[in-house]
Amino acid sequence: MGQRKDIDGSTGVPTFYGSELRWKREEAGLTLQQLVEGSFYGPSHLSEIERGTRRMPAELAEHVDKVLGTDGFFRRRCEDVRRAKRRGHASYFERVLEAEKHAETIEEWCPTLIPGLLQTEAYARAVTRSAHPLAPDEEVEEKVSARLARAQLFEDNHKTPEYWVILPESLLRQPILPPEQHAEQLERVTELARRHRIVSQILPWNCGPHPLMMGMAKVMAFTDAPPLVYLESQYSGDTLDDPALVKQYRKAYDRLRAAALPLEASLALIEQAAEDGRNGQDQD
Repeated sequence: MGQRKDIDGSTGVPTFYGSELRWKREEAGLTLQQLVEGSFYGPSHLSEIERGTRRMPAELAEHVDKVLGTDGFFRRRCEDVRRAKRRGHASYFERVLEAEKHAETIEEWCPTLIPGLLQTEAYARAVTRSAHPLAPDEEVEEKVSARLARAQLFEDNHKTPEYWVILPESLLRQPILPPEQHAEQLERVTELARRHRIVSQILPWNCGPHPLMMGMAKVMAFTDAPPLVYLESQYSGDTLDDPALVKQYRKAYDRLRAAALPLEASLALIEQAAEDGRNGQDQD
């Protein structure tokens, strides 16, 4: 059995919460399995909470308080942890923020924007500022930093989900950034694809009617939980877990994938658009 790694509770609210939880559990002489017994959660879930990498569900916090006799402490403080973990993100995005880290596959369709997981700093700042034109600069920068941090998902070899993205060709032809920055954004997509971190496809501009024409959709599947679908508009988002609805969205995504260009043709189109952007910058 390997040596137990200490939790540094000074690194943030989630790790402090987790270290307190583990201290109280061990003080009571309980194993992870013993503490979750009688709840709907497993010991691995509780272990991740203790390490500060997973949120504490309210019902599990209530169970823990009851078993440990902590007078509601962990239930009261779990909202503090949730707020800390979603800093820089809207409250409706909280469930997705955690789901991305535990997903086995993520399939995304964004008809109007490059998805947040793929955005460069310049792109994220432009999108954030467009949505919050009067926000203080520090608030915008907090949101930009939080969005960029999500991309760490693609640098963690043992946790990287299989990520599949479909983009409309119009995103290549109608940039929201100056040519050089637009090229950098497209090169970010192709760089991840060439490193086999993502799979990307382009939906041709002249494909005609197609599935999911009404808006974006993110489909997430897990090894230890039912799949989820996330839908988002400008200032709100909804996470769906109804099996029938999720099944519909998964089928729609499969049909959209079939309507898109093949993988190499898609990559070639993105790379050509990036080169065009570079050339346009050079000609100014």
